[in-house]
Amino acid sequence: MSRFAYRPLAAVAALAILAGCATGKNKADTTYVATDVDTLYSVAKSRLARGQYKTAAQVFDEVERQHPYSVWARRAQLMSAFSYYLARDYTASIESARRFLSIHPGNRDAPYAYYLIAIDYYLQISDVNRDQKVTLQAQDALGELIRRYPDTTYAADARVKLDLVHDHLAGKEMEVGRFYQRRGDWIASVVRFRKVTETYQTTSHVPEALMRLTEFYLALGLPDEARKTAAVLGANYPGTDWYEDAYKLVTTKKPRDS
Repeated sequence: MSRFAYRPLAAVAALAILAGCATGKNKADTTYVATDVDTLYSVAKSRLARGQYKTAAQVFDEVERQHPYSVWARRAQLMSAFSYYLARDYTASIESARRFLSIHPGNRDAPYAYYLIAIDYYLQISDVNRDQKVTLQAQDALGELIRRYPDTTYAADARVKLDLVHDHLAGKEMEVGRFYQRRGDWIASVVRFRKVTETYQTTSHVPEALMRLTEFYLALGLPDEARKTAAVLGANYPGTDWYEDAYKLVTTKKPRDS
């Protein structure tokens, strides 16, 4: 029989542990069924293959709980994080991946653990109309992966996703800036537009931000600053509608209604 051969009776015992955990606050919660590591790991892999991701993650957790010093415990931690990720329980996936990194920081699979954490945050990014805390967490996690393991395939994918994260954050700044502009609060709006041009220079929102800044300077009676900003827009984005609008504004010296 192979190392990962399926053992029906022991497997039933392993799953009984999970059943006990799901029964609520009673004696079953503390039921402990000792099961050999081979069987537990085999059951977890079987549930993963069947698409029972949450159950697979719980059995992988049980591998670590019952056999914390085995070689399979280390693998189970990472497989738990992966299974929770597939189950879309991103918080639990992050916790498992971080636990793996705290115990095995120099392990060869550490880049993948960092990647899982970053992806878990990335997949939770919400619409720009909502709070962007998780977007910032995704940005930090992707950046950390790139800094630590710049030459890995994980870092290559992280760079692409980081560009998308920056574009998302820039979009949020533009939304807030336009809101202040509609209220006539030019100072508050310009802070947002400048942040886009200074912090998110490679995003798709920069042309509009430069156009809005041109409007801002004209509204404050600063035509020279408006022309300089429009010139930057023309030099970098000459064929855009935003430049055409900015050019019209600085040549007529009339701010466009927002």
